[in-house]
Amino acid sequence: MRRLLIANRGEIVCRIARTAQRLGITSIALYSEADRNARHVRVADEAHYLGAAPAAESYLDIAKIIALARRVGADAVHPGYGFLSENAAFAQACVDAGLIFVGPPASAIRAMGSKSASKAAMAAVGLPVAPGYHGEDQSPQRLVAEAQRVGFPLIIKASAGGGGKGMQVVSGAAEVAAAVESAQRLARTAFGDDRLLLERYFPRARHVEVQVFADAHGGIVSLFDRDCSVQRRHQKIIEEAPAPGLRGEVRLKMSQAAIQAARAVGYVGAGTVEFLVDEVQQFYFMEMNTRLQVEHPVTELITGIDLVEWQLRIAQGAPLPQRQEEILSRGAAVEARLYAEDPAHGYLPSVGRITHLHWPEAAAGLRLDMGVDAGDEVSTFYDPMLGKVIAWGESRDEAIGRLGRGLDDIEIVGVATNRALLSSVLADEVFRRGGVATNFLSLRQGHLSFGEPQAGAVDAVLAALWCVTRDTAEDALWADTRGWRLAAAPRSAWTFGNQTVVIECSAARHAYQAHSASQEFTLRVAARDAHSMAVELAGELLQLRVVEADQALHLFRGGRHVVLRLARTEDSLQVSAGAEEGSLLTPLPGTVVAVHVAVGGQVARGMPLVTVEAMKMEHTLTAPYDGSVTRVAFGVGERVAAGAILVELTPPAATDIK
Repeated sequence: MRRLLIANRGEIVCRIARTAQRLGITSIALYSEADRNARHVRVADEAHYLGAAPAAESYLDIAKIIALARRVGADAVHPGYGFLSENAAFAQACVDAGLIFVGPPASAIRAMGSKSASKAAMAAVGLPVAPGYHGEDQSPQRLVAEAQRVGFPLIIKASAGGGGKGMQVVSGAAEVAAAVESAQRLARTAFGDDRLLLERYFPRARHVEVQVFADAHGGIVSLFDRDCSVQRRHQKIIEEAPAPGLRGEVRLKMSQAAIQAARAVGYVGAGTVEFLVDEVQQFYFMEMNTRLQVEHPVTELITGIDLVEWQLRIAQGAPLPQRQEEILSRGAAVEARLYAEDPAHGYLPSVGRITHLHWPEAAAGLRLDMGVDAGDEVSTFYDPMLGKVIAWGESRDEAIGRLGRGLDDIEIVGVATNRALLSSVLADEVFRRGGVATNFLSLRQGHLSFGEPQAGAVDAVLAALWCVTRDTAEDALWADTRGWRLAAAPRSAWTFGNQTVVIECSAARHAYQAHSASQEFTLRVAARDAHSMAVELAGELLQLRVVEADQALHLFRGGRHVVLRLARTEDSLQVSAGAEEGSLLTPLPGTVVAVHVAVGGQVARGMPLVTVEAMKMEHTLTAPYDGSVTRVAFGVGERVAAGAILVELTPPAATDIK
């Protein structure tokens, strides 16, 4: 194997390419129109255009992929996961074209590709299967009758499906007919096959799987188990290895059952046998995924084995690199999937350009499998997973803590993500105790954070302080003159939504006084650069990073991401002792962008007079008292110098006071 075509996209291509390159194998990526500038195109050694953005015209087009593989001189194809990875016709087409298919034989994929057929086959060789109906008679009448026989609650699945698509839970007989009709319709649309299977639904079951590996010489080993119970819409978001809290004899029996399942279908390569485990730890065969899993890194971290390397070696005919007794498990690993989606609104995918992205620094025990970089586009065409953060520790607690800190370090602007939800799951006391089940998110809903927090008073104060000190050189922080007043400390007001912060420069160096939401704050800026600030507040040093994008401030602090939009700013140029009564001066050089009054007009205290744009911000000067406008010195578009008089007012019962 010298040239490996990776027939996929995103994070998995980057992952496979990393191992191929280490082994001296040329990695070849392909891309659709939507992925021209994708990260996997940049990471691979070569990349070639495949087709239009819709997957059916690119990543799912077998003929196009085979033709491209031949054209670029590939001698092997790795399907990754998703798309064609469990398509027996694709596996056979690769072999027929003289290409090494990095996966199991088409016959094994076919045997396990139908959930109904695979359950029947596994029951025939003695594996426990959950009560259900997997028969050929798919008439609505038969399915309704079988549902009543199996009992409720019941789950309806597409026999040819995967990834949780089209699954429906039914709680009573009255719901069955409509659910069957809906499930068949979804299955036809998603998989071109409307066959269904019915199973007893275990609300508090766990989803536990066993990683197996087999070679072409009859060797099969288990690489231990993983728990994937924390799911949204039947799709995993957090996985860990080993599965917490399983009794030793259950763990052993599950591994033996997984090996038996692989042997029964003549399996070769990496595969995952998935089980449901009930509250008394009775397990039932669910399905076998005939490919590498998204969550394979947790197994790699506890075993020290590169599963992709094993795949590539076994695909070339090599025997398993290790015997069962040589494979050891050490410590614990936990993985979190970062999705571009909004959990607070039904997990709707979030699309757009990633304007800012900061991943945690890779370190001992922390691994990043990334699929995107800053500037990349998240489109509507594909799965919204951005990448995975995986942590290892000597104990489960250590791994969870390390992963939590890694998630806290993620900064992303441009799309919504599930980062806050992932962090709150890791911090949840029930999860910490290992109390996971497939209904975990609904069960703990009131204790979890499904979105990033709303900005509080401290956030608004920090945002105002950031604005007050912005765009000044680090060695001349106090040269900024905004909010300047004659014979008084500079003061300005900043409004973010319904929060207004009045901030005043203190007499002490680097110090400020702020007022927000009836609270007083004393702050000292310890450090400030173009992207971060350290602020001392109430004896605590707060470290924050700030990103300005789309007319908003994104504050990242202590694992929190809050967004504040500046509604307006008012430089407090109220007259004070020694100032010329009635005159309003600009605090810093800028350009007049709006004049809100005209000569002879009447104004009330606080009304806007003139707006000046300076240092990428708009500053609105307001009337310090009721009066009439006697002079407007500049028009829209004119440049003004710091200290220039912009407007002159005459207070009531006064004459021509400047």
